[in-house]
Amino acid sequence: MPDHLPNLRHLRAFSEVATSGSVSAAANQIFLSQSAVTQAIGKLESSLGTTLFLRRHNGMFLTDAGELFATRVNRCMAFLRTGTRDAVRIGERRDDAERNTGHQPYTLISNAHLRALLALQNATSYSIAARQIGISQPALYRAAGELEALLNTWLFEKTSVGISLTRAALRLARAARLAMKEVDQGIDELRELEGADAGTIQIGCMPLARTYVVPATINQMAQFKPDVNVGVIEGAYDDLLGRLLHGELDMLIGALRDPTPSPDIRQEQLFITSISVVARSGHPLVQRTQLTLDDLHGYGWVVPRPGTPARGLFDQVVTRLDPSVLRGVVECSSQIVIRELLTDSDRLTFISSHQVQHEIEEGILTVLDTQLPVTERPIGITTRTDWRPTPTQQLFLSMLRELSRPLANPTPDDDQVAALL
Repeated sequence: MPDHLPNLRHLRAFSEVATSGSVSAAANQIFLSQSAVTQAIGKLESSLGTTLFLRRHNGMFLTDAGELFATRVNRCMAFLRTGTRDAVRIGERRDDAERNTGHQPYTLISNAHLRALLALQNATSYSIAARQIGISQPALYRAAGELEALLNTWLFEKTSVGISLTRAALRLARAARLAMKEVDQGIDELRELEGADAGTIQIGCMPLARTYVVPATINQMAQFKPDVNVGVIEGAYDDLLGRLLHGELDMLIGALRDPTPSPDIRQEQLFITSISVVARSGHPLVQRTQLTLDDLHGYGWVVPRPGTPARGLFDQVVTRLDPSVLRGVVECSSQIVIRELLTDSDRLTFISSHQVQHEIEEGILTVLDTQLPVTERPIGITTRTDWRPTPTQQLFLSMLRELSRPLANPTPDDDQVAALL
């Protein structure tokens, strides 16, 4: 929610002064008095606890902090500008009147408007949304109506389950979240400039990465920046991808997709891993070598859920040749559940040995000696194409790449790889 977001009017004033280097020029551009612009800059500096401008007789000049923050604020405004433009373009008009062209709509959006929009995205009624953000229902209803009037576009509609956002509103909500994220990152960068271990890193983590690469990187990061907060979110790929695209996550780490599921994301391969057939250590097949698919016939399977790269490989390598394996199959992505299912039965699973490395070292599970076709999949980083990491986030990415290098270029020295596990 934009409760912590600096006043948008103050941010616009700052952006215009940063661009023009003049309070008077900025005042003319955003239709405010010079005193109002000066006051807005002062309040913004006070709230951030830093000086953004050097005041001189020949103009306003950005400090180092101001330069950093201006980049983020300009990106914030660009997201709002694009979001409102797209919402107006794809939305349904409320009436037949021409939309107001005297101002660009995004310049008139307030914090209250964004608060109402995002609250209603997560609620099914005005009363619930108002209660969740701590304001009165009339205040939220008024702000929502003002936003619709400003764009002359329907943003909220009644459905069988309550109030829902229209397609135009969803487009604007995503832009608003990305805009807010830019300001958050800008504030983090200001703190970093002052020498603080500021900021957060939000990671969407898929099974293989969370076993060793991500924990190893987090631990190394903590040695350099112990006060940085790291959030690790697990979930289905589609859910994590949605969070990434809305700015709730900074990156996804795990199996890459082919083809790339969205033009708005960038995928970077770190290494390639192979999938193995894994069973409990006392399984009847453990002592046998060069097992074929015929040897595996008749045993139950625990397999990844449909839509995942590992499941695609399983269907290609196993199911296609023996469709009967899907009778009584257990579809699961939880390593804890998979481990318990295997240890208490003769089931098999189709998984990277790295994901169960600890169980293998403890003698709980083992990799069967099977003769399977190539079952490789790429593991890497997924980010938004328009994402600009902070220095702290960039450091995390550098550490992640460095710790993944032994897996991308394996050597006979297994101790180097084992150190990551």
